[in-house]
Amino acid sequence: MRKSAEEARRTRDRIVEVAVTQASSLGLSGLTIGGLAGALDMSKAGIVGPFGSRTDLQLAALERAVGMFTEAVVAPGRAAQPGLPCLRAVIDAWCAYLADSPFPNGCFVTAASCELDGQPGELRARLHDAVTRWRRFLAEQIAAAQAAGDLDPELDPEDLVSMLSGLAMAANQEIQLLGDDRAAARAHRLMRSALANHRPGPAV
Repeated sequence: MRKSAEEARRTRDRIVEVAVTQASSLGLSGLTIGGLAGALDMSKAGIVGPFGSRTDLQLAALERAVGMFTEAVVAPGRAAQPGLPCLRAVIDAWCAYLADSPFPNGCFVTAASCELDGQPGELRARLHDAVTRWRRFLAEQIAAAQAAGDLDPELDPEDLVSMLSGLAMAANQEIQLLGDDRAAARAHRLMRSALANHRPGPAV
């Protein structure tokens, strides 16, 4: 029984791994049971079995991609001190992730956001929650930096979150669409400049 459960887990993980790769190229809506069955040399029933439905398979692929982003970008920030040290660690990891993405078509979350933003449903809701958590994490670190006196207390944290997110999305497009090998380094420089430009000014 234990061996059977372990084999089932490995099969599920293998399916999700290939599903994430295919969804990065084809989009979550382009992820099909037949396509996965062909890629994995499995029956369609064998693909659906561990998940129950195509939607659950798509959700599993999305969760895996979000988990990979969290491990690559958020975890280094959490390992640093809260506030400015965390933000700097996140920016370093974020731009490295953009430069050397584990996905064929760049940042999975960015691509999925463009794909799903106008498509109500469970996939969009799950992605919305993930992006909301990420933005809240950034805003909390900005607020911590303000409390420590490292960033301008008058700054609206959401303004800086939008600026950093916009730079990352622009870099992803420049890398993937325009083939600009300087894009990640540019984003890194501009993100670091955004932090520096919002340091507290001298008292008047």
